[in-house]
Amino acid sequence: MAFSFGANKTGFGATTTATSAPAFGGFGATAATSTATGTSFGFGAAKTTAPTLGFGTASTASTGFGGKSFAFGAGTTPATTATTGFGTTGGFGTTTGFGTGTGFGVGLASTGTGTSTGSLFGGTSTALGTNTGFGVANVQPGSTFGLGAQAQQQQTQQQQAANAMSNMAQAVSLPIIFGDERDLLIAKWNQLQAFWGSGKGFFSQNGVVEFTPDNPFCRFKAIGYSLLPTSQDTDGLVGIVFNKKESEIKALQQQLVDSLHKILGNKPTLSVCVEGVRQLPDEKTEVILYVLERPAQGPTKRITATELYNFMMSNNIKTQLISQLGVTNLVPKIQMTADQFKQYLDVPPSGIDPLLWQQAKLDNPDPEKLIPVPMVGFKELHNRLKHQEQQTSLHQARLDMIAKDISDLQRSHTNMVAKTEQYKRKHLELGHRVLQVMTKQEICRKMGYAIQLEEEQLRVNLEALQAELNAPTQFKGRLNELMSQIRMQNQLVTSHVESSYQVDNSVQGEIKQHLKQQQEGLQYLIEIIKDDFEDLKLIEQGLSESTRR
Repeated sequence: MAFSFGANKTGFGATTTATSAPAFGGFGATAATSTATGTSFGFGAAKTTAPTLGFGTASTASTGFGGKSFAFGAGTTPATTATTGFGTTGGFGTTTGFGTGTGFGVGLASTGTGTSTGSLFGGTSTALGTNTGFGVANVQPGSTFGLGAQAQQQQTQQQQAANAMSNMAQAVSLPIIFGDERDLLIAKWNQLQAFWGSGKGFFSQNGVVEFTPDNPFCRFKAIGYSLLPTSQDTDGLVGIVFNKKESEIKALQQQLVDSLHKILGNKPTLSVCVEGVRQLPDEKTEVILYVLERPAQGPTKRITATELYNFMMSNNIKTQLISQLGVTNLVPKIQMTADQFKQYLDVPPSGIDPLLWQQAKLDNPDPEKLIPVPMVGFKELHNRLKHQEQQTSLHQARLDMIAKDISDLQRSHTNMVAKTEQYKRKHLELGHRVLQVMTKQEICRKMGYAIQLEEEQLRVNLEALQAELNAPTQFKGRLNELMSQIRMQNQLVTSHVESSYQVDNSVQGEIKQHLKQQQEGLQYLIEIIKDDFEDLKLIEQGLSESTRR
């Protein structure tokens, strides 16, 4: 029994089983031929002669994850079929026999040799040894493999989720602990904890559930909007989040590229290119990159974002990225298809009220560019707030840069205008100098010759113009008159320099009020002085009378 996790062109892989040696050629193409009977479990195009159960059709290829087939096969699979690794055309290599032995498990597998030749991350390699699967299963040859370990695991997870939901509903509605009215009080307390998304609730004497912000009863939920990605899968853009500052990433960018190239296998036909670097909150940095493939024959092309993301998310590669480079997250920059976008909008997220989701879709300010995103709990709200603050700071930095560029352009424009005026004056002076030189040169050239008819005619015209200008009623007389008037005005201005002031009515009123208050204060002081003089007179009279006695 073999398990394939590859991709056949656009799918996840085409699987057939073979005995002899299961070859594990990495991400290249591995060839191994053998004959054995067992159960086939593939995420791709699987040809079977036995009846298949699930998401395909028997003995034909059905559409699955990527366009080939998805066979939850039940029965036996004949020998000699091909297992595609991570794609045949432009993929991660072509692999035949990606592992014969336990399906999704750690179990028995045969040994042998296999040869791999790949077009992308493959190369040519030979594998000799025992292939071990990915999970826990032990299938004997000839036995049937029903849903498979992965399906069983998914079913187990769904059952656990259903049980957890049932227990949570019992905890907030009708817990059975004491069997009296105290259970109602505990139910109300559990409802309060579920509403704020924190704490633990008992639904029986030995049963307890933990309330998290993503539980369906939590009330601290809201809808925000995020920008949709615009890049295609063929652009090959993948965002890698590092737990480092932007300055550190930019300082070590070349070393980072070299490390990624080494992790990708040091293939001479591959080149890692950085598209951009963006600062994130909590001192994290996102690096957007793509990988170019330069084959020996054929044009240069980019590795698709899906292929690159799947390769980096494999266990060994992901472990190297985390341990060596401090990677915290990987995100493929792929635009959603119309069907995916429609499905996302039609199905409300878990725990979100359908009416709230419908209202969020109606309130979308730009449905073509923005997508509604649920925000559950204060932690998510705080995280979004930090991202918005980070983006605001980036916008402010960009605005400051634009303002600085505008200031530099204005200064350059002012300098350029001043230089233009200077060059104009210089050009005019040079024009006069050239004219003088030409005049002297013409005089020297015509020296000793008689005056020609054209020159005589030109002299007559110049004298006529001079006489017209010097006429009293013409231009020169008017200019002299204007000049005399200007001189007279200048003399009058210099001889009669008088300053005239004009005060507004409101200011005049304020001045009057102030003077009035000053006058009243002086009058009050005068009255006080008069009273004091009268008191002094009385004191003097009393003193004079006392001395007489």
